[in-house]
Amino acid sequence: MQIDIEKGDLPRVAIIGGGFAGIELAKKLSKKKFQVVMIDKNNYHAFQPLLYQVATAAISAESIAFPIRDVFKHSKNFFFRLAEVTAVVPEAKTIFTNIGDIEYDYLVIATGATTNYFNMEGLILRSMPMKSVPEALDLRSLILQNFEKALSIKNARKKQALQNFVIAGAGPTGVELAGALGELKMHVFPKDYPELDLSTMNIYLIQSGPRVLPAFSEKSSAKTLKYLQDLGVEVVLHTRVTDYFGDFVQTDTGREFFARTLIWTTGVRGVTVQGINPKSINRANRIKVDEYSKVVGYEDIYAIGDCAAMETGEYPMGHPQVAPAGMQQGALLADNMLAMAVNKPLKKFKYNDKGMMATIGKHKAVVEVGKMKLAGPIAWYIWMFVHLFSLVGMNNKIQIFMNWFRNYISSERGVRLILEEYDQSAAKKERQKEMDLDNARM
Repeated sequence: MQIDIEKGDLPRVAIIGGGFAGIELAKKLSKKKFQVVMIDKNNYHAFQPLLYQVATAAISAESIAFPIRDVFKHSKNFFFRLAEVTAVVPEAKTIFTNIGDIEYDYLVIATGATTNYFNMEGLILRSMPMKSVPEALDLRSLILQNFEKALSIKNARKKQALQNFVIAGAGPTGVELAGALGELKMHVFPKDYPELDLSTMNIYLIQSGPRVLPAFSEKSSAKTLKYLQDLGVEVVLHTRVTDYFGDFVQTDTGREFFARTLIWTTGVRGVTVQGINPKSINRANRIKVDEYSKVVGYEDIYAIGDCAAMETGEYPMGHPQVAPAGMQQGALLADNMLAMAVNKPLKKFKYNDKGMMATIGKHKAVVEVGKMKLAGPIAWYIWMFVHLFSLVGMNNKIQIFMNWFRNYISSERGVRLILEEYDQSAAKKERQKEMDLDNARM
């Protein structure tokens, strides 16, 4: 069964994925000489850098999500379909989905990345990831559920495990999440749960290397470590998580951590599509592309964003899996496709590194742009401005600004709602299904 979209005279570009890269590409193409069809399993674009604030009740999920159709409401050549892609058949230039098939002239894979558990089954089935809005909401529910349960449990060990949180991976996501949990411990939970001794709540940030934020300078790492310690986070370095059994975390040093919550932020892997030649996929499950974002071995299939690996001398495993890289790849691919339409020369991709930043809490952040390295309140204000400016939709910007302003004045968290109880058994089934699908693609 074919998806009912009239082809017309314009070349059709099918984009799988509505993340930063796919949206940027579609914006530039849909107003020009192409028909753009975007396919995504969600009908919204999510601003992933703020997922940790959804998970820690600082902002609502709706404030970081924006309807894809609304982004393109003025683009006559843009079509969106809510669907899951099951496979592509390059020989027939066809995409198979759960709602029907769609033909294309050019295919762009912008499926992003997902959590990498490095094939450790205990982590796959029991740890908490945070790469999507549903996962962030699940984590928020679990955090709040733990404290509600702790009120009625007599067993001291079980009560303590409910109040302990282990975060594996001290990159920007792990650091920001640890800082947000530290602020909950200091400013919010003592008011919500006066019957509990919150001084016994432990937040462990485990890092396999010698310092937090390893991609940053040593100066920024040292500042971040101090900020975390000021918020009551125990940073455990030179330690790698090896397994998780639901109530305690096992490490390679022999130290064990009793905790009902392990948040896994230590790695990502590309999301690929069944039908792409395995030889075109590297060991990080990213699709190999040339400097024009064309998938190796194909003439009319491209990949951009976190799922793409443009292997160069400077970036032998592909560019950083961050929003600016994906957006730049999407913008240049659009320019090159428009150039191809009029037989003009194409441009090779050159990544413009705009720097790195991470926030650890109120007035606590680090920012690095070139040789400039900032920390403290100034860095925190820069972080807020950049993230606020990058959000899609004016309504979202206003909502986030108002939430941040309230949090700044009162240190409150206004979205401490358990809207749906987190069901670990259901989550296990869903992750098992994802594992089976991944194995089918490989």
